[in-house]
Amino acid sequence: MSGWIAIAGLGPGDEALVTPEVTDVLGQATDVIGYIPYVARVAPREGLNLHPTDNRVELDRALHALQLAADGARVVVVSSGDPGVFAMASAVFEALEKHPEYQDTDIRVLPGITAMLAAAAHAGAPLGHDFCAINLSDNLKPWDIVEHRLRMAARGDFAMAFYNPRSKSRPHQFERTLEILLEECGPDRLIIFARAVSTKDEVITTVTLGEATPDMADMRTVVLVGNAATKRIGRYVYTPRSAT
Repeated sequence: MSGWIAIAGLGPGDEALVTPEVTDVLGQATDVIGYIPYVARVAPREGLNLHPTDNRVELDRALHALQLAADGARVVVVSSGDPGVFAMASAVFEALEKHPEYQDTDIRVLPGITAMLAAAAHAGAPLGHDFCAINLSDNLKPWDIVEHRLRMAARGDFAMAFYNPRSKSRPHQFERTLEILLEECGPDRLIIFARAVSTKDEVITTVTLGEATPDMADMRTVVLVGNAATKRIGRYVYTPRSAT
């Protein structure tokens, strides 16, 4: 039987947010490949080989999946959230481009619910009008590109979602992010810190940019910033669709 690869999103954390499609394909898999904490979310069973790896070996992980599928394995490459949003789908296709001998591999991308969308849903509807998502990590792109995109998104009056806002190795970068947002948006713009969204540890905090501090975010936090029309209605935040 021919092997295949399914690149699957496990959602933001709550098992109820894993799609039936992903659950079904995990039941068919012979091998699961992914970052250590994501593979740990997959229940072991007889006949299933788990391949957890470090978070900085995405291309090696993708090539391993291609090699296993070429040998007939049914491989699921797992990411949190959606695999096409700052995750493994692009890495698999990059590996495929570098290794054309695997271009006949049967590859499917199975969407998942992102932390960004789960956070927005739990906060209200802050992404109700035009929005963009920016990964604040500079592991795979220079920081000056991050700054440029931040400024352009703010000047375009997009609502914004930030992934990987603040790690122990680069705490200063989120401080700089807040400085840029204050310069471009002013102190009254609403900002939402959604930590451990959809898990038992979830905490959602909404403040203004003038009240925000860098220590409100860590690597388990998704940060949402409203546009100029975003409003707070009681404990909910929403962006009108009629905003201009």
